[in-house]
Amino acid sequence: MNPYINATIIMQLMTVISERIKEISKEGEQGRRRIQRWSRWLTVVLGAGQAYGFTVLFQNTNPAILPALDWFQRLEIVLVLTAGTVMLMWFGELITEYGIGNGVSLIIFAGIIGRGPQGVSAVFSAHSTGGGLADYIPFILFGGIALVMTAVIIEVQQAVRKIPIQSAQRTVGLKQVQSRASFLPLRVNHAGVIPIIFAISVMFLPTIISNYFQGAPPATWYYKAAAWVRGNFTPDTANLPMAITYNALYFAFTFGFTYFYTAITFEVNDVADNLKRYSSFIPGIRPGRPTADYLAAVMNRVTFAGATFLGFITVILPIATAKISGIPHQQMYLGGTAILIVVGVALDTMKQLQTQLVMRQYRGFIR
Repeated sequence: MNPYINATIIMQLMTVISERIKEISKEGEQGRRRIQRWSRWLTVVLGAGQAYGFTVLFQNTNPAILPALDWFQRLEIVLVLTAGTVMLMWFGELITEYGIGNGVSLIIFAGIIGRGPQGVSAVFSAHSTGGGLADYIPFILFGGIALVMTAVIIEVQQAVRKIPIQSAQRTVGLKQVQSRASFLPLRVNHAGVIPIIFAISVMFLPTIISNYFQGAPPATWYYKAAAWVRGNFTPDTANLPMAITYNALYFAFTFGFTYFYTAITFEVNDVADNLKRYSSFIPGIRPGRPTADYLAAVMNRVTFAGATFLGFITVILPIATAKISGIPHQQMYLGGTAILIVVGVALDTMKQLQTQLVMRQYRGFIR
């Protein structure tokens, strides 16, 4: 799914950079379909490039798996891998289209859950020494931390900042509708698990590109640059400077993508215009531009807490858990990122299903 995710990131960046694409994105369903079509073609290009990169990587590092290939054989492998990417993209779009959650997130969710028993068994086999109860202590500690982590993630995922909203008295037909108080919920983690998925894809992309130069002469500058990229974009805890560089970049990308995705999906100007259109206002804040500025300031503070939480879960907490339980970071099947994705996708899917059930009940009532 990396090519599709990277293509989505690029197109969303283009909506911010290019005024033309930004205008197209505001053209409703037709504009959305045009951008989606561009994302598909970009996915094919990125998928072919990634497939070729993996082919070169396996040829250089594992000749027993992929011996010397001619160009036609390489083309066959690239076409097969690209076709698999397109099929996954199609499945994800079908899932999204039929209203049961984000298709890409659900496919990643299914992959994590599907590998669960095998991953747990492999970790247990690697750390089992025949010492009886002592073998289970690291897993008991890790299980307890995972349960607490899951509970905290659920609380943060559902936490909201309530902005009070007052509706002015207005006339509907021949009736006077009295003013009423409500609130506008601003989610602490408005972006959900999308920033983590984006960050993982971006961290993985330089490694794929560096694979092209792995067979170059060692004395060349691009071979050294590729070696530096592979070292610094890989979580190597045996090499402390590289591990610090990787985790710092991972935290920074997660933090930045949280702000980026929130800014794209939560348009403060649109919210302020809708409040003004329906004769609603925030007490003490003038309608229009002042309301948009106020919402932007509040959302920035809320997003800071959410972005810090995501960075803590994905980087700091797994390292701390490894120190406490004694299970190496790389061997943890359910780390902070995996638990966050599983819990976040499960909560979002439950909300989607509840919405579908409510809509079906209303349809039956109307009929």
